[in-house]
Amino acid sequence: MTLTPTLNEMFAHDGGIRPHYAAYGSWLEGTSLDRIEAKRAEADALFRRAGITFAVYGDETGTERLIPFDIVPRIIPPAEWDLLQRGLRHAFHALPNPEL
Repeated sequence: MTLTPTLNEMFAHDGGIRPHYAAYGSWLEGTSLDRIEAKRAEADALFRRAGITFAVYGDETGTERLIPFDIVPRIIPPAEWDLLQRGLRHAFHALPNPEL
């Protein structure tokens, strides 16, 4: 079986850290796994307190589940953000507006 390459926002194909992730990569490399796990637990607790949860219909336990999220941020460099922003604005204005 051949594995298909996947996109990794932080690492380039050569394994190096992309420039816009350099500061975060340095922080991540110097941070212990225990600290990262503690930050994840802190985020989970905050999500629970804020009610960022959902229930699964048909689940007899009625357990509220956290909305899935990744604690590793997606860092978008300015040029990519500008492109995304232009595309989103175009799509927004292309949508029909019944109030006009």
